[in-house]
Amino acid sequence: MMAGADLNQLTDRLAKASVEESSILSFAGQGRKLDTEDDAKEIADAIVQFKSMKALRMDGNTLGVDAAKAISKGLEKHPEFERALWSDMFTGRLKTEIPQALMYLSNGIMLAGAKLVELDLSDNAFGPHGINGVVELLKSESCYTLKELRLNNNGLGVTGGKILAKTLLECSKASSAAGAPLALRVFFSGRGRLENEGSIALAEAFKIMGSLEEVQMPQNGINHEGITALAEAFTVNKNLRIINLNDNTFTEVGAKSMAKALKHVQNLEVINFGDCLIRSGGARVLAAALQEGHKKLKELVLSFNEINKDAANEVAECVENKECLEKLDLNGNQLGEEGVELIQGTLEAMGRLDCLASLSDDEGDDEDEDDEEGDASRQEEEEEEDDDEGLEICDPNLQVKGTAISPRPEDMKPVSVTEFLQLPTAPKLISLGSDRTAKIMTEIEKDFNNTDKCIQTLMKISCVVSSENTKAQNAVNEIADSLLGKLLRGTDESTKATISNSILVHIGLLKSEDKVKPVADPSGPMLVLSHVVKQSYFPKLARDILQVFFGRPHERLDKCQQSKHLLLQSLYQV
Repeated sequence: MMAGADLNQLTDRLAKASVEESSILSFAGQGRKLDTEDDAKEIADAIVQFKSMKALRMDGNTLGVDAAKAISKGLEKHPEFERALWSDMFTGRLKTEIPQALMYLSNGIMLAGAKLVELDLSDNAFGPHGINGVVELLKSESCYTLKELRLNNNGLGVTGGKILAKTLLECSKASSAAGAPLALRVFFSGRGRLENEGSIALAEAFKIMGSLEEVQMPQNGINHEGITALAEAFTVNKNLRIINLNDNTFTEVGAKSMAKALKHVQNLEVINFGDCLIRSGGARVLAAALQEGHKKLKELVLSFNEINKDAANEVAECVENKECLEKLDLNGNQLGEEGVELIQGTLEAMGRLDCLASLSDDEGDDEDEDDEEGDASRQEEEEEEDDDEGLEICDPNLQVKGTAISPRPEDMKPVSVTEFLQLPTAPKLISLGSDRTAKIMTEIEKDFNNTDKCIQTLMKISCVVSSENTKAQNAVNEIADSLLGKLLRGTDESTKATISNSILVHIGLLKSEDKVKPVADPSGPMLVLSHVVKQSYFPKLARDILQVFFGRPHERLDKCQQSKHLLLQSLYQV
């Protein structure tokens, strides 16, 4: 772990750090309603006076047209400006206001001659009209250097997707002519309603650039036609590290196209095809594509895809040579008790059992599944059918999941606290009974002189939590209250800081000298922390430290935006 002296220095820096030291001017989470130029005067003046402003954070405020005009004048003074971190900035604004405000801000950047590296406009829900506010900026020399474009949760729609694709193509053409080709590395547009047409248009832009390292387009209503277009584009982007297409609709047709593409992309670290209706046939072709190579793969997510036990086992077998693997998620499929044991046995034999994510939402074995490979027409027809077994496919923009049938506690074999702690799952936790907290506290009592060991245990237990399983979350919240309440009782400031340090290490936001392996998926622990930080036993110093780290962009946090948002809400509300 981090040495005590180093931790004290970190705490002091966090308490005293000025925005000038980090080159980031931040007004994040202040809840300001900025309508007029006078309302924005304080911010505009701070921007002008800032000596070297590389980044400006405005998330958690709401900006009107006149206020944007005032801030724009400040931006004109900063040619060194690189990162516009402007997510969640237009709450309550009319859709006609947002493009005008963005145009003013864009003009400030362009007049300064700034060269942007990152533009984050996520969580603004401005629809297809909003993207028009940054079209000129994206085509300008200020964006020839752009590396990260984040437009998550903006509802661009097909029209907005096409406008964005056309703009990126124009920027790529102009920047190439100027001898500095656009080399975008990160593209994030989840919950955008892009559908097939928008995705196909963007795929053409991706092909031209060929520089992408991270593409995240979850929940966009894309089916196999759009998936195929994206797959073709991915083959050109050889340096792809992260692909997240969660909650779209592959079917086996799209899975086959993606499998072909995966063979050309060997630097992948994260593949997230959860909730994509891949089914067993699609899982098999993806497993075959991943069988050889992909030595850097850290996460493979194929949850909630109607995959049976035999196909899931082929997926498990394909990760045998993946030395870097941290997470394999096959939750919410059709494994049944026998399938769960099969997958666990396969991974245990390979020494990979610690990589397996919770299987608490398994839907049970589907004995009637017709799993004939290559029957593409059947797969396409079933995209449009109503599933009488409870699967809802009414709106491609809604989250597609089967009715989760978790094993009932009374149907499970009795488990001991020791067995639960070795491999925690939600059903095991609930099956421990109403006195589960007391049992667990008794089991870990011997570790209470080791703060880090206790936090590690809590983080491990928290991994069983999901937003869909409130019963498990309530149970873990109760355990967290007992464990942390006891751990923090009567402790000094140094111990309080050590606890926040340990949490950050196990979440994966802070490196440890002891090379501690963080949890595979931080979303569950973050949901528990969103409860913990609001409790009276949790110290203000620890909250302040967590607020700094969770408020920063980080690739681990980008994969669980909902949990991050809830945690930050709790941290700012206290």
